[in-house]
Amino acid sequence: MNGLQFIFACSAKRIIRNNMIRIYLKRTFVLTRLPLKCSEGQLIHVGRQSSSTAASAEKGEDFFFKWFLLLIPATTFGLGTWQVRRRQWKLQMMADLKNLTSAEPIPLPIDPLELKDLEYRRVKVRGRYNHSQEMYILPRSPVDPEKEAREAGTLSSSGETGANVITPFYCSDLGITILVNRGYVPRKKIRPETRTKGQVNDEVEVVGVVRLTEPRKPFVPQNNVERNSWHYRDLEAMSSVTGAEPIFIDSDLASTIPGGPIGGQTRVTLRNEHMQYIMTWYGLCTATSYMWYIKFIKKIKL
Repeated sequence: MNGLQFIFACSAKRIIRNNMIRIYLKRTFVLTRLPLKCSEGQLIHVGRQSSSTAASAEKGEDFFFKWFLLLIPATTFGLGTWQVRRRQWKLQMMADLKNLTSAEPIPLPIDPLELKDLEYRRVKVRGRYNHSQEMYILPRSPVDPEKEAREAGTLSSSGETGANVITPFYCSDLGITILVNRGYVPRKKIRPETRTKGQVNDEVEVVGVVRLTEPRKPFVPQNNVERNSWHYRDLEAMSSVTGAEPIFIDSDLASTIPGGPIGGQTRVTLRNEHMQYIMTWYGLCTATSYMWYIKFIKKIKL
């Protein structure tokens, strides 16, 4: 019956009243999708009502789904705009760091509260190195500021590794001992006896940038004081070992002593991947907006 499946069931019931026998038939029709309700002795057809109710519910679901999907392009657009602002902030920070590391050096203040606000500020000191208490932060690769500016945000390495040599420095003009990162040496030059020419004992002037203590990053090994093997800049531990004040500067390239570590190992180039994020989020916004238009708007116009 035009695809309609039905089951016809009959049940008879005898009722004797006034010497008459009445038989009531109980019929049940089962539709494929829209069942019919019936009661004893009476058939009620509800197919049309059920069909309209289902259509109304389906229309409501489509309406909700339509506007829910619009959240995807709206969210990706917001994330892209946020990355634009983050990129502006990062560029401004990089410009500020460049200005600090290229400004005229000032005398080193010894007030810890003042030093706290002077990270990356160029300072100058005069005194002598104590080469007998050298420390080594490793592994380290040599800093090439121009190359790092070009490759900011990429995973690249020159393949050459060595260490940064940290040496106590007695400031004759201040009467205190501080820690100075003299610079980079390749692995074969880590031992002091391999670079005796650069182990000067004369009084020298050093220009460098102030650095603060460095928290240990995830997956970075712990510093090994007994083996004099350091992996991050822990000023409290380093000053405890050497008896120096917890004051640390990175010497600049001009302060390099011939035959000694190469100065200028301060990394001031920050990772700047925001342009990639901007393109990704705005690209997703464009794609999902077009898909939403094709699905819900263009179909209506047609």
